[in-house]
Amino acid sequence: MNQFEMMALFIQVAELGSFAAAATQKGIARSVVTRQIAALEAHLGVQLIARSTRRQALTSAGKVYLERCKAIIDLVQQSEAELIEEQLTPKGNLRVSLPLSFGLRHLSDVLMQFAQRYPDIHLELDYSDRMVDVAAEGFDVAIRIASELALSDIVRKIGQCELYFVAAPSYLALHGTPQSPEDLLQHQCLQYSHHSRWMFTESGKEVSFSTKGRIKANNGDALAKAAAAGMGVSLMPDFIARDYLADGRLTRILSDATQAPIGIYAVLPSNSYIPERVKLVVDFLAENVPISLQEQKGA
Repeated sequence: MNQFEMMALFIQVAELGSFAAAATQKGIARSVVTRQIAALEAHLGVQLIARSTRRQALTSAGKVYLERCKAIIDLVQQSEAELIEEQLTPKGNLRVSLPLSFGLRHLSDVLMQFAQRYPDIHLELDYSDRMVDVAAEGFDVAIRIASELALSDIVRKIGQCELYFVAAPSYLALHGTPQSPEDLLQHQCLQYSHHSRWMFTESGKEVSFSTKGRIKANNGDALAKAAAAGMGVSLMPDFIARDYLADGRLTRILSDATQAPIGIYAVLPSNSYIPERVKLVVDFLAENVPISLQEQKGA
């Protein structure tokens, strides 16, 4: 028997007042019960039940341990009942960390649909481009747009996006149009705070370099506004660039210098049980967010 099973057996013996009665109730030999209680006492280093030829009684340590065991068993049974109930009617609090621009554009409506479908789940949405510690900060799931993730992360891919080099026509008219990625070293590059290096593939070869520029921000929309104002060149995700390109505020440049699509992932805590409501929201996002935002270009 494991520790939990021995605790449950001890409760039976204590409440029935007899090794024999506990053995009969469990359908096992009395010697097995006696041996298991003895093993439990040896493990704890204390006597729980005083035995004599006429009677048995709980010691003072046994009385304290009995109350602790009953509380633990009750808690386990309650937890199991709650989990079973959640499988039938998902409920509870759900904390989700979302990237600001992508979250507002593509996830807010989806999550509102999720909330309508599951009225007993309470959503707490945190919109920020900050890289949160999912477990330490108490999030149930975090949505991340990243080219690579930590090996310890539990993830599910829910989509992907592409990156474009863009600049305003006014900037290009004043400073010229870069003809190769190396030309960007002579230009003002609008930098995303969390990524100081730009990576791309040119003629089948991966290239990366550190950008330089006098404007840096931790949000893609802020960089898009700066680019549209003629402040420099930006490497921008398609879900932000699309509207700017469509109305001519920005122009795509260096289209031959491509970057592999970047994954959009649901990241889950790696050190805890994953509740049904978390599985449900991840499945819902995966089903309702296009695997590639390129699918929306014609929309």
